[in-house]
Amino acid sequence: MEETFVPFRGIKNDLKSRLLCYKQDWTGGFRAGIRILAPTTYIFFASAIPVISFGEQLERNTDGSLTAVQTLASTALCGIIHSVVGGQPLLILGVAEPTVLMYMFMFNFVKDRKDLGHKLFLAWTGWVCVWTALLLFLLAILGACSIINRFTRIAGDLFGLLIAMLFMQQAIRGVVEEFGIPQRENPNQTALQPSWRFGNGMFALVLSFCLLLTALRSRKARSWCYGTGWLRGFIADYGVPLMVLVWTAASYIPVNDVPRGIPRRLFSPNPWSPGAYSNWTVIKEMVNVPPLYIVGAFIPATMIAVLYYFDHSVASQLAQQKEFNLKKPSSYHYDLLLLGFLVILCGLIGIPPSNGVIPQSPMHTKSLATLKQQLLHNKLVSTARKSISKNSNLSQIYRSMQEAYNEMQTPLVYQLPSTLKELKESTIQLASSTGYIDAPVDETIFDVDKEIDELLPVEVKEQRLSNLLQALMVGGCVAAMPLLKKIPTSVLWGYFAFMAIESLPGNQLWERILLLFTAPSQRYKVLEEYHATFVETVPFKTIATFTLFQTVYLLVCFGITWIPIAGVLFPLLIMLLVPVRQYFLPKFFKGVHLQDLDAAEYEEAPAIAYNMTFEDQEQEGQARTTHIDGAEILDEIITRSRGEIRRTQSPKISSTTPSSLGDINPSYSPQAYSPRISQLRGGGSPSLTEKGLELKQTPSAGPSTLGQSSCGSSSS
Repeated sequence: MEETFVPFRGIKNDLKSRLLCYKQDWTGGFRAGIRILAPTTYIFFASAIPVISFGEQLERNTDGSLTAVQTLASTALCGIIHSVVGGQPLLILGVAEPTVLMYMFMFNFVKDRKDLGHKLFLAWTGWVCVWTALLLFLLAILGACSIINRFTRIAGDLFGLLIAMLFMQQAIRGVVEEFGIPQRENPNQTALQPSWRFGNGMFALVLSFCLLLTALRSRKARSWCYGTGWLRGFIADYGVPLMVLVWTAASYIPVNDVPRGIPRRLFSPNPWSPGAYSNWTVIKEMVNVPPLYIVGAFIPATMIAVLYYFDHSVASQLAQQKEFNLKKPSSYHYDLLLLGFLVILCGLIGIPPSNGVIPQSPMHTKSLATLKQQLLHNKLVSTARKSISKNSNLSQIYRSMQEAYNEMQTPLVYQLPSTLKELKESTIQLASSTGYIDAPVDETIFDVDKEIDELLPVEVKEQRLSNLLQALMVGGCVAAMPLLKKIPTSVLWGYFAFMAIESLPGNQLWERILLLFTAPSQRYKVLEEYHATFVETVPFKTIATFTLFQTVYLLVCFGITWIPIAGVLFPLLIMLLVPVRQYFLPKFFKGVHLQDLDAAEYEEAPAIAYNMTFEDQEQEGQARTTHIDGAEILDEIITRSRGEIRRTQSPKISSTTPSSLGDINPSYSPQAYSPRISQLRGGGSPSLTEKGLELKQTPSAGPSTLGQSSCGSSSS
């Protein structure tokens, strides 16, 4: 992205470039036909369940001022508008945990003030949204998105782990409250007697832990060795909402043997109930807010603007990672401007604003990459078989597939069309083994299903239809509120815990914390799995010092959230990480070490098997990577915390950069440690390169196996 701070230039460039492909954004979605429903449904469940959970969290912490109706309405309204007039249609909008946290802080501030109180809470937040929108307009106009890359991994990982801690805190708090008496409930009813409260709490523990364990297991279904590939893929993609349904149904098993109200269920008024629509007309009450508080609303607005600027831009950035090979331009500046309009709209109708969310946005891109792969595969298979039936040779088959591939593309006027990857050397040798390279070939030489998937580069079906449809489906949940209220709150607490644990893999701060607690005699095991490159390139003492600094900073941020009024300032600490990283940390850490510890992209080093020779490792890698499903590969190489693509890199070890491998004493290992690290990097690992999806089996680039399936691969 070009760094430009000339007013309006970034917005102008974004609009100009995106208008060129606006028509294609719609035609591409409709051409996908019914297949577009698969990624649409996938991202709908990924968006709706967290939003419902946040609604329950807000209902409890704002005395019912905001409920799941408002969070669902905001997500649907902002999603529909962004999908139609937004710049980057891959970006998914929704009510996020930071927004929920800020609204809780603001409610705690106003509830005991006589001149505001519960009655003017939403009116005051309306003024907060007005100030927030003005700040977002200013940031967009001045081109502030140009410096989003200065929010490096140190800020992203710390922010992600902070949100995970807040999720887990809410899960624990929610389960503990299941043993108590809810607010606004009659304490004399049977279900709130001490014995029944204890029973409700224990049942809540069972439901929460069952949802947590089954959801975690279902996310790894693609690595299961039983069931068909379709079934495993279905469970991996839709297992979490399925588990919510399963344990909601299980909660009704003892319904005839317990008092009404056990277990406790989601509380939210129906949108058509009397009084439920009072917040939609909050604009009329905004004039009743005292002028002092209107001016004071600028303080929380500043914090929210910082949060949205960071969260929205990073979500868009992760949805457009270069390994996805997107063809259409980005739109950071214009999308931030549009977000300002959405924030002011939400504030004026009394609902919490939505912004770009992680990991739903990169998950959306990933699901569309799988869709494009299916469409291209079907087209090229039919073309190749038609060419084989005409007794074509290998070069003629490849040429016909390239022509068919080009027909499926819609390059913009300023872009070159994509091309297929080159044929495998083994296929060419097999074709020439007959003695005549131009001889006709059949499927014994050119295995259509297998070879075509290896020729296809990673591409994404860039369109607006899936985003629009999922937003409409979220809006449909508002009408389905009577059904949603049957979900036990304990299931939602289990889902909060699931979101917290699910966000940890791929967070390098968390991985380094685990490394610190790993016994010295067991650290060699870290190298026997795929690991971040800094494990080999940075001394262990440097890793420990850097991690301790981040951990202390994280605890300070978490501690501030416990302070009733000062808690609203926690985004300021996230912003301070930019100057801290640029000016403070280089004084204490070597530049090359900071570069590895704070890498812009998620870089991994291949596993080192201590008890295998290079030849054994290569053979095992080839055996392991036969028949791996394309969706399984994408699932493995994309982190669940941020939807970030793991890039396999060979660590750059030099004599001036001491390796932390030296801290791993070979005598601790039950197997002989070989210092020939660079020669031991075989293994089969999926990696996305600029040329497409490949499996690195040897030090040389290997062919892609996208579209194959395996029982032996595992989800990270």
